[in-house]
Amino acid sequence: MSARHPHPSLGTGPTPLAGLTVVDLSTTLPGAQATQFLADGGADVVQIEPPEGHPLRATAAWPALARGRRSVALDLADGGDRSLLDGLLGRADVLVTTCRPRARKKLGLTPRALSASHPRLVSAAITGWGSHGPWAELKGYEGLVMAKLGMFHAKRLVAPRPGPSFVSVPYASWGAAHSAVHGILAALIERESSGVGQHVEADLTRGVGMLDTWQWFAEMIGLRWPGAYETTDAFSPEGEPQGALLFPLLAAPTKDGAWLQFAQTEPRLFVAMLKEFGLGYMLTDPEWKGIPRFEDQERKSRLWEIMFQKVAERTLAEWQEVFRTNPDISAELFRSGPAVLDHPQLLHDERTVVVEDPERGPVRQPSTLVHADGRPLSTPRPAPRLDEHRADVLRPTLAPPAPKTPAASAPATTELPLEGVTILEFGLMFAAPFGATMLTDLGARVIKVESLTGDTIRGVLPFPESGGARVMQGKESICVDLHTEDGRRIVHALARRCDVVLQSFRAGAAERAGVDAATLRALNPDLIYVNAPGYGVDGPYGRKPAYAPSVAAAAGLALTDAPDAAARITSLAEVKSSSLRLNQAAAVPTLQVDGVSALGAASAMLLALLARRRGRSLGDLTVTMLGTATHTLVEQVVDYPDRPQSPRVDPGSHGFDALYRMYEAAEGWVFLAAPAPREWQPLVGALGSPPELTDERFATAGSRRDHDAALAEALAGIFRRRTAADWEQQLTAADVGCVRVHEEYPEVLLQTDEALAAEYTVEAVSPVFQEHPRRDPHVRFSRSSTRAKGGCMAGEHTDALLAELGYPATEIAGLRERKIVGG
Repeated sequence: MSARHPHPSLGTGPTPLAGLTVVDLSTTLPGAQATQFLADGGADVVQIEPPEGHPLRATAAWPALARGRRSVALDLADGGDRSLLDGLLGRADVLVTTCRPRARKKLGLTPRALSASHPRLVSAAITGWGSHGPWAELKGYEGLVMAKLGMFHAKRLVAPRPGPSFVSVPYASWGAAHSAVHGILAALIERESSGVGQHVEADLTRGVGMLDTWQWFAEMIGLRWPGAYETTDAFSPEGEPQGALLFPLLAAPTKDGAWLQFAQTEPRLFVAMLKEFGLGYMLTDPEWKGIPRFEDQERKSRLWEIMFQKVAERTLAEWQEVFRTNPDISAELFRSGPAVLDHPQLLHDERTVVVEDPERGPVRQPSTLVHADGRPLSTPRPAPRLDEHRADVLRPTLAPPAPKTPAASAPATTELPLEGVTILEFGLMFAAPFGATMLTDLGARVIKVESLTGDTIRGVLPFPESGGARVMQGKESICVDLHTEDGRRIVHALARRCDVVLQSFRAGAAERAGVDAATLRALNPDLIYVNAPGYGVDGPYGRKPAYAPSVAAAAGLALTDAPDAAARITSLAEVKSSSLRLNQAAAVPTLQVDGVSALGAASAMLLALLARRRGRSLGDLTVTMLGTATHTLVEQVVDYPDRPQSPRVDPGSHGFDALYRMYEAAEGWVFLAAPAPREWQPLVGALGSPPELTDERFATAGSRRDHDAALAEALAGIFRRRTAADWEQQLTAADVGCVRVHEEYPEVLLQTDEALAAEYTVEAVSPVFQEHPRRDPHVRFSRSSTRAKGGCMAGEHTDALLAELGYPATEIAGLRERKIVGG
């Protein structure tokens, strides 16, 4: 065993996954992100690499993604190396792959084959589109998934030109990675009872679907009841503000050119913002009646311009002094790259760590996604050298095999993997609460505690309940006044019966409400307590409001997708254009950091549930919106001497380079994904071997990189000759990654295309929408089942839950009369 890289089970802390072995055959980002989470949790992750090394070794993120794992190089086309892999799988608990279904079959790694040979193994396959359906055999590049789904259309206003906009933040990879984590951990929890493993499937298509807040229902209402209510785009076609939220969520430059993202959405905070800006008079001036909700465009545009002017009157330092002294004013600096890790809250929470790498020197990177009792879950260790651990890992497989004990037949169960688990949720809006929603699909019972008026998210859209319909799926709701002694007594009684408490209030709020970890664990010592706030449970930003746009600005998501937007401020027109682009880069309902964070919150709860089943206490867990976003963008934020340059979006928002970008066709747009050197000749052949591509400048991978602009120009001319649909058909037939960019919201596409709806949606029932389509569960199991419920009304289950706690009907009526409970 390598002295510099000890097995994680030899560490000093009680890591939750110590003793579990993960064989990682993945070659793409979602696989690496999934197994990084498992390695940080203490699992022994064995990275199987091809002899030439893992494809991600060339990326800046590799030292962080590969930390804590061991490396073995195997040529799986070689019979001897294939036998060595089988030996490893015989000792493993989890296998992770990212190849397409037909490639998995060629390697003999089908679910049936693995179950027969390794009955205790949990195998997880991460693909682009899933193993079935009309898109199953398409290449799984993130750009292809995002283009074909319509995600580039959803972000179209980020581009400085008409048409769809390339999305560079790896939203789909993150969604697929943590969908796989959810499946793996749930299957391991189920294995604790059944004694056998099973196959788990996750994909980028379903994974990126976990990020939508309410667009699914907004589009569904429009399809089902045209004209039910008028939808208003955030900006007019001329780039002027139309949505009222644009004013409290103002993105504006300071006097010295730094861009700030404000977060003043609560009414009292918007009032404070106007007063700080010297605009308090508008609150009583008849000219500005209704501020910030105006019917006429003239006042909307004037207010926007006035607010830009007010922000530009002070420097960044002057504004930072305002934020320090005025608790009602909050804004985030738009950060990017490694500077993200300098955020004061990340430093306070020890969410930035430096790992000494023997090849690269000090590598600054995010610490573990989950923290326990205020500290990182484990101490990150350096990434391995290629094949560094061959002898250590393979030695047991070279010994004579031990006699096998006949395996019990795998139970043909259809039970939900989280059957019997109860989660008590204290949270608002979407980021943490949707993490609990995902677990309802896996069988968890989630009891949501709401105020007497219900969660704010229920009313964010004009149509009743549409804003909160998705986050309420599968839950039971009880409305309780936590400011009263009787209200706290009710939730304390619920906590005694629960397995997990999830809370996402700002720092100090849980203590004031009497639902903090110390209080509830005194009532239920076995309780798992998970904090999932925006910033942290304390510290410099712990009490600040966290909204998707502000966290996206702080964590670098906005400037990753629109890297040049913040530089254009020489005129009011440029300020307006940049503000629009940054606003859309930071968050649209389909793609935003709330969903990114929800996936992390669900992973944290599952990690704790498995740890408890394995007899390991983890203390209070914390996962934050800001910290989770840094993991999503690890390629941009990691830092060390001579780091490779990370891909950067071109100024026209087409893509990264000539072989991974959008092109305008004779009709529509296509997205081309052929970045690997081995894909060049198939691409040239599929395009008909045009003479433009026989230029000696394009003869080698290196020369194509050196002449990228010329190659993009040549390809642009070729793609303009035919329609996008024609190019997709022609290149896909040759197994070249090229799809038509869908110019419609993904939520419309999946609800109106029958073949796609059959693959990616299911029917659910809710009190408001009756029977309706919803996205199907984000992970699939070979034995365990999932479910897909609809939403609930605020307080719909109040009486039933109180009766379950033993409250008689007369007392329930009294609690209602005194406004202790509602619904």
